[in-house]
Amino acid sequence: MDVQQAAGPLVIFDCDGVLVDSEPVSVRVLVDALRRKGVEMDAAEAYRRFLGRSLGTVTKTMREEFGIEADDTFLEDMRRDLYARFRAELQPMPGITEALDALSFRRCVASSSQPERIRLSLTLTGLIDKLEPNIFSAAMVKRGKPAPDLFLHAASEMGADPKDCIVIEDSPAGIEAGHSAGMSVFAFVGGSHASVPGYRERIDMLSPEVVFDAMPDLIHLVQKHMEGRNGSVSSTTL
Repeated sequence: MDVQQAAGPLVIFDCDGVLVDSEPVSVRVLVDALRRKGVEMDAAEAYRRFLGRSLGTVTKTMREEFGIEADDTFLEDMRRDLYARFRAELQPMPGITEALDALSFRRCVASSSQPERIRLSLTLTGLIDKLEPNIFSAAMVKRGKPAPDLFLHAASEMGADPKDCIVIEDSPAGIEAGHSAGMSVFAFVGGSHASVPGYRERIDMLSPEVVFDAMPDLIHLVQKHMEGRNGSVSSTTL
């Protein structure tokens, strides 16, 4: 890969809840899987505990807090259910296709999901050709979000300085990871899960540089952010 740094920022997109409107589907699958194991959890709690987290973090929480071992059979059943629902229901985030087409800066994907799931999601929603081959997964690093490892790995592979990166995230864990990596973070709150009680409050508490809820706004927000790089850039909410 050419690691020569290019002019302008590197825009790093999370996948679930940013590029594809997958979080409600994913949470339903997880809640159903936990119920089969005897753990009752509503969607709001599942979002609070697991939104933006890697599979390793999810399985660790299940083991340590609920005494559930996520063995191969459990994971395969959950994966089969998730992929079936994705094929039937998954949609691109409204406006993301147009935003990607209009975005003149380099971009990549850095997601907590497994590589197979990321590529399936992007293929089903017609986005894969706009982002391949620059797709990075938490499976490629030691620590998932909220640690900065994944975003730093993506920046390194793309030949970008972290301070020149803009992370597009929808989860508290992702926002923490972006800031820990020394990057600017734009919080996208336009997904179907944005109405979950307490979600917006948790996002605002983390003070992302920008909060927005419509993907078509991304282009001018990136431009505005870049124009303010040499001055004082205040947080922006749309």
